[in-house]
Amino acid sequence: MDGFEVGSEEGATRRRRVAVVFGGRSGEHAISCVTAAGVLRAIDRERYDVVPIGVTQNGRWVLAADDPGRWELTGGVLPEVKDGDGPGVVAPLEVGDRNLRVLEPGQVPRELGEVDVVFPLLHGPFGEDGTLQGLLELADVNYVGSGVLASAAGMDKHVMKVLLADAGLPVGPHVVVFPRAWERAARRVRDDVEELGYPVFVKPARAGSSIGITKVHRPEDLDAAIERARRHDPKVVVEAMVEGREIECGVLESTDGGPPATSLPGEIEVGGEHEFYDFEAKYLDEESIRLTAPADLPDAVTQRVREMSARAFDALGCEGLARVDFFVQPDGRVLVNEINTMPGFTPFSMYPKVWAATGLEYPALVDRLLTLALTRRTGLR
Repeated sequence: MDGFEVGSEEGATRRRRVAVVFGGRSGEHAISCVTAAGVLRAIDRERYDVVPIGVTQNGRWVLAADDPGRWELTGGVLPEVKDGDGPGVVAPLEVGDRNLRVLEPGQVPRELGEVDVVFPLLHGPFGEDGTLQGLLELADVNYVGSGVLASAAGMDKHVMKVLLADAGLPVGPHVVVFPRAWERAARRVRDDVEELGYPVFVKPARAGSSIGITKVHRPEDLDAAIERARRHDPKVVVEAMVEGREIECGVLESTDGGPPATSLPGEIEVGGEHEFYDFEAKYLDEESIRLTAPADLPDAVTQRVREMSARAFDALGCEGLARVDFFVQPDGRVLVNEINTMPGFTPFSMYPKVWAATGLEYPALVDRLLTLALTRRTGLR
């Protein structure tokens, strides 16, 4: 018997059951599906029994196809979980109840089986932001990744910057645009942004995958950019443009309670017609993007990035995994841009790439995260 088998009531052994949850209600629905395709392909089926659960864009949970090809990005077509993809699924909400139940029209609900751990691959609001984590906490179900508070803080670019700065980590100049301030004192907001200097980046505070972000070159374009961002989140963050290389570093929680491990950094280089690493550049125009791992940095800068990544992970109280994004300026200074508690996880995403460059391949990385989740206590996190 290995460490991943448990005794059933009949005394036999069974594989640990993993519920892979993906899709969701956010604008990053399709990217979550693509991430799930990579994870479903990588999980060791001899050690784990996998239950794919898709969440539709209106929030319905369905028993999804266990077919990585169904959820991949193919020919520029973004995948989507739909109501007809499978019967409905009801998640456990009671402590001690880890059973998934399937609901089919005209049928009595049936038990799908007990779940040992959930791998939540939802990106953005209604999943990555602590909401799904809170649901799982209600039932004491083990899950991969950060808890409620760290997930929520990591999703909110404003709160994240406050916590990072409080930990002594350098962040770039920015202005937070609260709903009331924009609606009642827009002129003051414009004046505050003017002090940052143009160009600026206008972002929804709680969104990912560069959704709703605009690079603004002139003051007369600011209002439209803020309104665009507000369609995704009423709170907006305006960031000063930072000249520097875009560097990303992976963080992985230690299995022995020690300091988190960090990967060699990677670099993103944006070409073509893209002014920045926007949604299209990330997912639909691979020819214009170059991801390099490891990044060609001086040893001292590499060490600085790795050390700051571990500090950022601890500052937010992260668990499991995170990706920390930086700007390395021409004079060698390093600024933290943001931290992502559930980074893109396809085999070609930066997070797996930097770990592969550090010596931890994709399937082993997935297994490591499941091991961490299975051995960690549940409850208040």
